[in-house]
Amino acid sequence: MSEQEKISNHEIIYAIQPIEFRLDLKDPFLFTAHHIDHFPIGNEQMQPVTPPTDEKPYRMYYSETGVPGFPEHPHTGFETITFVESGYVDHFDSLGNSGRYGAGDVQWLSTGNGIEHCEMFPLLHTDKENPFELFQIWFNSSPQEKTEDPAYKMMWREHIPHVIETDAQGVKTDIRVVSGEFKSQQALERPKNSWAHAKENKVNIFMIQLDPHAELTIPATTATSNRFCYFYNGPTLEIEGETIPFKHLVELKSDVDIHLKNGAEIGRIMWLEGEPIGAPVAMRGPFVLNSDEELNTAFARYRQTHFGKWPWESTAPVFKRDQPRFASYNKGEEVEYPETAS
Repeated sequence: MSEQEKISNHEIIYAIQPIEFRLDLKDPFLFTAHHIDHFPIGNEQMQPVTPPTDEKPYRMYYSETGVPGFPEHPHTGFETITFVESGYVDHFDSLGNSGRYGAGDVQWLSTGNGIEHCEMFPLLHTDKENPFELFQIWFNSSPQEKTEDPAYKMMWREHIPHVIETDAQGVKTDIRVVSGEFKSQQALERPKNSWAHAKENKVNIFMIQLDPHAELTIPATTATSNRFCYFYNGPTLEIEGETIPFKHLVELKSDVDIHLKNGAEIGRIMWLEGEPIGAPVAMRGPFVLNSDEELNTAFARYRQTHFGKWPWESTAPVFKRDQPRFASYNKGEEVEYPETAS
């Protein structure tokens, strides 16, 4: 009997939790928000033709022009890693960066010692509905990284590496490697002031799509890492023989290989693992620091400076409908498009 077979499921699967919207995680991850919005047809101003009528409080994040999203707001002391699975996001920030990104793209924003940004969701389709799905990981920073200048990086879907695994039955799984590495495939470089940048921190973030009945083994990482699997699409998934229902978060033992077996339809998973930072966490609203004193100082500094002058005419700007995906850095000094970005 192998060492893996000697370990019971109870020792491999620490917890299974149903998820509605927010995934509560462990160091170095703070939490992940999973937005699924059924936005209606847009008009020429990219507003909804028919306002949503369900109980979700959409008005809390509609701009004054009616475009959905999150208008100008501050952050400091952590990183937002934003995955757009469907729909589009228009980004603007207090450093003068901006851009539009869409299905399959990832934005990595290190908020460092303070930044304001807005994230608007333009409804580009006027002839059909505008489905929208977004994940945003709040990823912690070390005490030193919290003092560094903010940084903004786009990871275009055309450049994010994929690993295609084929199981013994010839069924395929697609692993999108956003951070770290899967087997020998390295991810794109993360911002230099990110805890995920250093290879020794073993921050692996994978978006995994399994074909029906596909099997996949995720290699072990370090014993000290925290490890999570979020099953968000498909009827059922088996982890080490344990059936996991749709939209459940699983906390797992990190220093063993994990065997996955998908159900009868396409399955999708967000896989998160990494070495903890190990510093105290003091979190108040959009600020994440190491003590209440640091939070008080940061809020006082924000009231005085707003982390720099907001350079845009609106608190919730959006680009024109025909604007392709792109990123603009340092007030337009550098502009990149997915087709030309290195």
